[in-house]
Amino acid sequence: MFENLKPVAIDPILGLMTAFKADNRSEKIDLGVGVYQDDQGRTPVMASVKEAESRLMTLETTKSYQGMAGDADYNQRMLSLLFGEDHPILASGRVKSIQAPGGSGALRVGAEVVRKARPESALWVGVPTWPNHIPLLGSAGFDIKQYPYYDMATREINIQAMMDTLRKVPAGDMVLLHGCCHNPTGADLTNKQWDDIADLALERGFIPFIDTAYQGLGDGLDEDAYGMRMMANRLPELVVASSCSKNFGLYRERTGSITFVAATSERAEVVISQAMSTARSIYSMPPAHGALLVSMVLGDQHLHQQWQAELEEVRLRISSMRSLLCDSLENNATGMDFSHIKRQKGMFSFLGISTSQLERLRSEFGIYIVSSTRVNLAGVNSNNIGYLSNSLRTVLE
Repeated sequence: MFENLKPVAIDPILGLMTAFKADNRSEKIDLGVGVYQDDQGRTPVMASVKEAESRLMTLETTKSYQGMAGDADYNQRMLSLLFGEDHPILASGRVKSIQAPGGSGALRVGAEVVRKARPESALWVGVPTWPNHIPLLGSAGFDIKQYPYYDMATREINIQAMMDTLRKVPAGDMVLLHGCCHNPTGADLTNKQWDDIADLALERGFIPFIDTAYQGLGDGLDEDAYGMRMMANRLPELVVASSCSKNFGLYRERTGSITFVAATSERAEVVISQAMSTARSIYSMPPAHGALLVSMVLGDQHLHQQWQAELEEVRLRISSMRSLLCDSLENNATGMDFSHIKRQKGMFSFLGISTSQLERLRSEFGIYIVSSTRVNLAGVNSNNIGYLSNSLRTVLE
């Protein structure tokens, strides 16, 4: 049987992680892996999550299955987090959500449900996007089409080209959008641009599929949710895949949600039944632990406030590292402008340096960056900024 299989190349980011771990140099920096790190280079467990975990150890009385939809309290509290406590969609019956194994599981369930509903729908994906979007969603059977998003020359969203392409998207197609903290560019849509895309969705009849994995890491929990809250208010249909990996630090717990907004409450019930059936056919039941922690944090006033303070600390640290790196590279030998890093949001930005400069950083200085030159700004800290900026200045000469 297996003699017909061919080896598959390792994911470039995972390969970079392996190479970094094998590097014996004391001065080395990993700016490739997409996880938050504090100023000591650790990916900590949030204190609010740790306290919730301690409580759960005492209160949890069973390890039985939760069911295909996952934890009901988690689902409801995630809807309030995504859309806001007072959003009219919550009382309409038009929005339904189920727990999923991480953001990737949420994306896949969403894709499978859409494929069942409308097999002929294409999925439009921005260039560039998270590298796993296309294999993850394309393997569900979508015909993947692309729209321009980021201009490497200007270091800005190419909004004119993006809108020109979206004006050609047929009714019933899906358009994938990043909710905030765009991965890999850090270049986010303005509120006005979100509004304009919603206008186009109404005019053309396409359905936004929003991937929101970083709520709270850009401008704040409410500010980062503008696009999906506005669209839920204005559009008849919407799909939202969300993740708790980054804003709760629950990477290994695989905690996410897939949410559907339908035209009517009756239609929403049908859609969510299809989502549960899809979940049953893929993984059957979602993992419980992370969702129970999130539900406890969001449902307890003390833990909720503590978590918000911790998340704000994360957001501000990333923002400060952006400014620090940008300032440290001013007046470099080539006059290269890195001011876009300070303007952008979330964990990622493109450096925009050459392949040879990237290779020198890795071979001579032990600084690991993916080939697109996407850097994780959370990997910068007060201990390595001097070494990083000096190394960059050297390869720029």
